[in-house]
This record gives sequence, C-alpha cells and structure tokens, in this order.
Amino acid sequence: MESKYSGYMGRVVMYDLSTQTLTDYPWSDRERELFIGGKTMASKIMLDNFTGQEKPFSEENLIVITTGPLTGTGAPSSSRFNISTLSPQTLITTSSNCGGRFGWYLKKAGFDALILKGKCPEHSWLEINNDKFVMHNADDLWGLKTGETQEALQEKHKMPNGKLMKYGQLAIGPAGENQVLYASVISDERASGRGGVGAVFGWKNLKAITVRGNKTVPVKDPEKTKQWIIKWDKYIKSHPLTGNQLPRLGTAGLVSSMQMRGMLSSKNYNYGKYEHFDKVNGETLAEDFNIVNKGCLTCPMKCARTVEVNGKPVKGPELETLGLLGGGILNPNLADILKWNYEIDELGMDTISASSTLAYAMEANEKGLWKNGLEFGKTDNISQIWDDVAHRRGIGAELADGSKRLSEKYGGKEFAIHSKGMELAAYEPRRAVGQGLGYAVSNRGGCHLNGGYLVIVEGLGLYTNPLTHHAKADFTMLFQNLMETISASGQCLFTSYAFFPGFLITRPNGVITTIANKAIPFIGGVLRLINRVSPALALHLPVFHHTKIFSYALGMPMTFGKYIRTGERSYNVERLVNSKFGVNASWDTLPKRLTDTPQDPNNPKTKVPLETLKKTYYKARGWDQNGLPTKHTLRKLGLGEYC
Repeated sequence: MESKYSGYMGRVVMYDLSTQTLTDYPWSDRERELFIGGKTMASKIMLDNFTGQEKPFSEENLIVITTGPLTGTGAPSSSRFNISTLSPQTLITTSSNCGGRFGWYLKKAGFDALILKGKCPEHSWLEINNDKFVMHNADDLWGLKTGETQEALQEKHKMPNGKLMKYGQLAIGPAGENQVLYASVISDERASGRGGVGAVFGWKNLKAITVRGNKTVPVKDPEKTKQWIIKWDKYIKSHPLTGNQLPRLGTAGLVSSMQMRGMLSSKNYNYGKYEHFDKVNGETLAEDFNIVNKGCLTCPMKCARTVEVNGKPVKGPELETLGLLGGGILNPNLADILKWNYEIDELGMDTISASSTLAYAMEANEKGLWKNGLEFGKTDNISQIWDDVAHRRGIGAELADGSKRLSEKYGGKEFAIHSKGMELAAYEPRRAVGQGLGYAVSNRGGCHLNGGYLVIVEGLGLYTNPLTHHAKADFTMLFQNLMETISASGQCLFTSYAFFPGFLITRPNGVITTIANKAIPFIGGVLRLINRVSPALALHLPVFHHTKIFSYALGMPMTFGKYIRTGERSYNVERLVNSKFGVNASWDTLPKRLTDTPQDPNNPKTKVPLETLKKTYYKARGWDQNGLPTKHTLRKLGLGEYC
C-alpha cells in the first residue's frame, strides 16, 4: 500500500517458505503514524497474527524483518534493521537489531518489511532482486560458517564480467543449523544476536537471504534534510560520548568506568570488579590490538574496532564480550577474547549468552552440581567448547540450551544469571539498581538496551545515587520509550547518548552536574507527569535532533511529546504480544544472587530492591499489579481494540 509519507517504500510483503508464494501485507498510513517501523512494526504484525499457541520451532512462527523510515535517508546511524520472531530461548517475542547493509538494500528492493512464514522443504537460501523472489538449494552452503557462507554467496552474485553485484546479505552458521537456542544471524560482520533468531532460521531450513534492488528511498525535503543531517552530525561529533569516547575506544571504553563503579561483572556476577580489568579494557584494546575503526552506513561515530586474528583483520569485541569473557570467567588474556569473539561470530552465536552460559557451567562445576570439567581461569579448551556448542557435541549439546535450562536440570538457579531465559549483559546491577529493574521488565529478557540502559545516569554518564530506588522506575520508563522510537526509526541507539548536554559529562564535579545528580532521585513524579501528558509537549529539544528529521525527511510531523508517546505505544504492544504467551509480573524476575545477596557484605543496599521498583514501574506505566497494560492505558495509546 503506497504511502503519502516519504522515507517509506510503501510495501510490506509476506513470503511463504513452504509454498514459495509472495503476497502483499496491508499496512496503512495510520499504522505508519502509530507504529513507525522497525521493532514496533514487527510487534504489531505479531500481535495481529499470533494467538499464543504458536511455538518458536513451528511453521506458524513468523520471522519479521523490518526497516525504519529513516533507513536510506542519510540520517545519522540509520542503516539499522530488525529481526523479530518467537524466541526459542525465552519462548516469547524477541527483537534483534542489526547494522550492516541488509536493511538499506531491502528498501532499495522496494520493501519496508519482509514477513516469512512456513518452512523451506529443503536446505535453502532466498534471493531477492526487486520484485523477484527465488529460492535456491543450499546443500552446498549447509555446514559452512557465517564468513564462509557469505564468501560463497559473493561468488553466486558475480556478474559475467567478474564484477560483484551490490547487495545485502544475512546468513546463519552451524549454531543456527543445529538450533542452538542463542544462535544469531550475521550480516557482513554485524550480528543480529540476541534471542535465538538464528535458530529459527535454522529450523526453517533457511541458511541465508540476499537482497538487491534499484529503487530510491524518497525524501520529503532533500535540502532541509541535508542541512539538518549536517548539523546533527556536527553535534554528534562534538559530544564527549559520541564524538570522543565511542570513536576513540568504542563500547570497550566503558570497562574501566564500570570497574571504578563496581558494575563490572566478575566470576559469574559474584563480584562487581575484576583485578585484571586493565588487561582487557578498551585502552589496552586500542593501544595493543586495534587496527582501524569502522562504522555502519551513515554512521559518524565509527565505534566498531578492527583487530587481527590469525593474520586476518576482523571485527573486534564489544564491551559485553570483553566483560563476560574477561572478568566473567576470570580470564586476563585479551588476545584469547579477540579469537573467541571471532570464533563465536563465525559459528553464529550470541556472545553474551554463550559467555554467561559458560560462566554458569564453571560455577556449577565448582560447586559440585555438574561435573563438566570447566573451571574459572582455565581457558585452554574454550575454542573447542564453542565448536562443540555450535554442533551440539558432548557437553556442548547442553550448553547450547543456555543457563536457565541448565539450572533447571542441575540446580543453581540463584546463579544462572538471566531474566526470562535470556542472559544478562555485563553490567552488574547491584551497583546500578535501575539497570536491574530494566533487566527484569525488559520485554525480550535480560537486555540492557530494551531495559532502558539506566546505567547512563547511574555512573557511566551522570552519577546519581546508583543504589537508591527513587525515580529509577520513572527514568527506566522514559528511557525505554525514547529508545523504542529510535529503534523503530531505523537508527542506532548510540545516537541517544548525546541526549545529555556535553558539559554534564565533561564536568562531573561542576556545580550544574552536581545539582543534576542530586536532583534526579526527586523528579520521578515530574517524569510520570511528562509521560502522562506527552502529546501536549509540542516542542523540540536542542539536544534531541531526532524529532525534526521526521518532518524534513518523511513529511510526518513529530514533536518530543509525540516521540515519547510513540515509544510508549511500542513498549505496550510488545508486552501485549508476550501476554498472549503467559507473561505477567511473575516473569519480571532476576536471580536471587542479584536481589537477595549484597555485592558488598558490609552494605545491605548493594542488591536490587526489585519488588519495590516493579511496583512503582507498573504504576508509572499504567499497568495493573499483574504487570499488564490496563484498558485505560490501551485506549490512551490508540490500542482500544486489544482491550
């Protein structure tokens, strides 16, 4: 259905893998206004198609690949695309966001979203060229690693003169083929990693997708869009986080800050500091191993590191990988982490879940619950372990199911560090209790980003009291709402880092920064009021460039208040999908190590006061005591039909 708005290609399609038939999926401009695109669009599609009886490994499960309206417009960091499906890891919805080129080429082929249902009757890969969909046999690709698969696809996309066609690609590795529950999908070197989307691809016999096209993404006002992007890029490059820390050290630059604040998980979250952190931090990575910085299409930050593994330049590790494969398993060898990061990506697995599951297994072995031979600090056999997990061999077959299922079999639920079945990121929440709340209420499980990333005000940007529960629920809600709309737009969440005025970061002891840090715990009620009356906030914030680009590039009026309300709608739609599969307040949990055991035995406040935080959070969101949206909330958000 064509759109009056620019930025959209105006077409959403559903492709049946079983019958190889293509149909248009209706999507109106009203839906574009309410649900924007990306993960929000995918959630609405799943809400309308799932009954609650579907299983992740079934023909009824959908894979929804969506772009954002800003993808292809040149807006900063706008090359993102999203893959949503029912997660075999959590058994509820998951959304996995990714950079690379695939989303941009999907729009050049003329599509805002691609919905896949059914199951390929044989090992297959899908080729999309504008309106033409062709399914190919993939027996020659099956068993290949992600890099090998993508190299083989390049050979298949060479023209008679030997030149390579321009296209985007997705591929799974052996982990996806063998349904490792946290298998990922890889696009170039970027990972759509969390929730096991790669396992769903594997179950559906879908090894890869390539897409190309010759269409142009329309822009409403090219000149105003261009000038706003120039201004926005300049702001991003001048900000201390997006213009200095991320380009200079990448996300790895947070390791040292987390160590200082007691937020760096160590020995499977037993502690918040690691004595050898300086051997695996961003500074050491930059000085001793980094070759060059890279970035996704239209990204002014270039936060990705390039390192050398076995004489080959490859993508370097992010913060999560450094933290969880460093202090998380008591490993001080950064060269090993670089190698393992590459091996995990090549096998097609999520590094966060793979690392945390390994740490659980080491502690279970240490406590005598599961004699598996894995030990903290013993790393000589780890590469073999990754290969065994991806191929489900030996103990790898059990590690492939994640820490939740292992703890249900062997015990140790209190130190299986997950929420809803998804392992947590490297931020230790007993020194950042707002982040702890975010992990618990996150719609896709233990995700630091879907959880609101409150560590940015609890020590990694600002430094408000990280142990108080005051205002943390309200900030979590606000940040979740903002980040939902950023994702739906097709932009990287790192663009939100510049939301805080730069002087608050560069002058941590300044008068204004000190006042801000002290005031934050007392403005929860104000934030709740802002959320309640958000449509009335018909304004644009100088530090938040995201709103005006909607008018310039899309021709869709957007204010800061409407932006918040759009994100709120997104978060509630995702919760509604999950509620069909049984999610309620009882699912919003953390392991007892984080809620019952203080990180500092001498400070009883160094644990997450989860029940107190949840109660306030539900009230702020307009959810009932069971953690579900009330009828009033749904009607307010234009979702009355789902009451």
